Amino acid sequence: MEYLKLDNQICFALYAASKEVIKQYKPFLDPLGLTYTQYIIMLVLWEKDDIYVKELGERLYLDSGTLTPVLKKMEIQGLIIRMRSHKDERNVSIRLTEKGAALKQQAIEIPQKLFCTTGLSIEQATSLHTQLKILLNALK
Repeated sequence: MEYLKLDNQICFALYAASKEVIKQYKPFLDPLGLTYTQYIIMLVLWEKDDIYVKELGERLYLDSGTLTPVLKKMEIQGLIIRMRSHKDERNVSIRLTEKGAALKQQAIEIPQKLFCTTGLSIEQATSLHTQLKILLNALK
């Protein structure tokens, strides 16, 4: 019966930690007018602009039903432009606007600020990140 205790579940520890980490982002993202989901979308676009929604979803582990309303809101905010492909209308590409690209400079310190809220050493954070990537790759 020990297997069925909540505190013994890896999935719950990951779920709870994820929720708490995302909550820590809020004070850093609010001044930028971004939610956490919008922030991770921007991270992908700052790395590689002009990306198809399908590729974006694969990168973020999000389906189009989750992405589409967020992307529509980001377009209304003037951060991105969504464009249908001329070759295949089912494909929609996403591009940063000048405003969206400029936001990168304002977000530059967020990772460091977030790291400081964790209380982890650099070694602990690096080890945790490595272990999470190993787990993610094993589950894919």
